[in-house]
Amino acid sequence: MLLFARKGLLPAFACCVILLLLTPTRGDSGSSENSEQSYKIAHPLELTPKLSLQLKLHAFLLWSSVGFLMPIGVLLIRISSTVKSAKSIRILFYCHVASQIVAVVLVTAGAVLSISNFENAFNNTHQRIGLALYGFIWLQPLIGFLRPDRGVKMRSAWYLIHWLLGLAICVVGIANVYIGLHTYQERTGKSARLWTVLLTVEVAAMAFVYLFQDRWNYVVRQEEAALGDEQSEGSMYPANDHKEVVVMP
Repeated sequence: MLLFARKGLLPAFACCVILLLLTPTRGDSGSSENSEQSYKIAHPLELTPKLSLQLKLHAFLLWSSVGFLMPIGVLLIRISSTVKSAKSIRILFYCHVASQIVAVVLVTAGAVLSISNFENAFNNTHQRIGLALYGFIWLQPLIGFLRPDRGVKMRSAWYLIHWLLGLAICVVGIANVYIGLHTYQERTGKSARLWTVLLTVEVAAMAFVYLFQDRWNYVVRQEEAALGDEQSEGSMYPANDHKEVVVMP
């Protein structure tokens, strides 16, 4: 029961902490929002073909990393906890590592693209969250490579930190993709509804797999337990071997 509570509350707590750190305080929230709106009005984004290509490439790099590969890595390592074959566990683990390495490379490319080509005043929510995400994303693989061996006392603490940080990066990263689409629509006047709907379908599918996996494992365990009970009852009450008695006249 305590473990279930930790699994349910700690990810939400981590996400709330990150969002609180990135949210302006009450004293300056009004002025920050007003300055952001006035900046958008005074500096509308002129969408040249080159800038349009750069924005699309930036969106693709960040979506494919924090919006796809990192959640896939979370699902892979979650599935490996239910697999019994050592070979399958090893394959899933290496797929998890490979997906996260590629995701970090794509995030780095997206960061370089945005720093070298876009306005970096960091006066909007999308840029501020993105800057914080870059730091956490580059920290996460370092924590992963510093994994203690099994049986070491710090292994549980390492697992909790690595799991919570990875989950928080996925949640906040996907939220920032939504914010980026909304910012793009505001600055350019072009609709991003199609991409928002497609992203929502993808996120809903991944969330369903993530949440359904525990229930499916529960169903499998119940079936195995029921099968074991039937076999034990059969061993307790073996079939009687009736011998045919022949009556001689």
